[in-house]
Amino acid sequence: MTTGAPARGLDGVRRVGAAGKGGQGMSGANRGEQPSVPVEHVEPVDDLGEDGKRGRRRSKTMSRKEIARELRRQRAFGLVDPELEATIQEMEASRPRSRADCAQGVRPCMFIACKHHLYLDVNPSTGSIKLNFPDKEVWELEETCALDVADRGGITLEEVGSIMNLTRERIRQVETRGLARLREIAEEEPRAGERSPLDGGF
Repeated sequence: MTTGAPARGLDGVRRVGAAGKGGQGMSGANRGEQPSVPVEHVEPVDDLGEDGKRGRRRSKTMSRKEIARELRRQRAFGLVDPELEATIQEMEASRPRSRADCAQGVRPCMFIACKHHLYLDVNPSTGSIKLNFPDKEVWELEETCALDVADRGGITLEEVGSIMNLTRERIRQVETRGLARLREIAEEEPRAGERSPLDGGF
């Protein structure tokens, strides 16, 4: 058992090591106690803002295997509530099928399965799910629909970053890559009035 005060390293992490009284590093066996293996416990430093809250949490990605494993575990232990499943099916039945159905709908939107919802992203090639706001519930989000944001018109990189839980720099990188890809597509398409070699005309 350690009685020394936790030391803070150069990296700003509070470390509780195996040092004994006064930091002498005396093990329990030398003090007549049961010998123990020295273990270092790392505690993160509390970086609290002015409002007493921690900084922004990064998004969390879950693979399809993780999701399936968790679902099997819940079913094995009987943790899947039949009432909850009935509620989910009822919500799915009332889910809007087009933009016209949901444009004037209740916000925040609870239909996170929609591909325009900002709460999570699904990778189409791997099936993994990325939770954009792992520390928030859906109803705590200020914006839940990408189409609502698009309808408002242009917004700044900072605003996009806060909506998607990304940094301003990451949003700029995505924007640059997307514009470059659009330019490539535009250059590959034949211009109006030009004949394509595939048209067969001479």
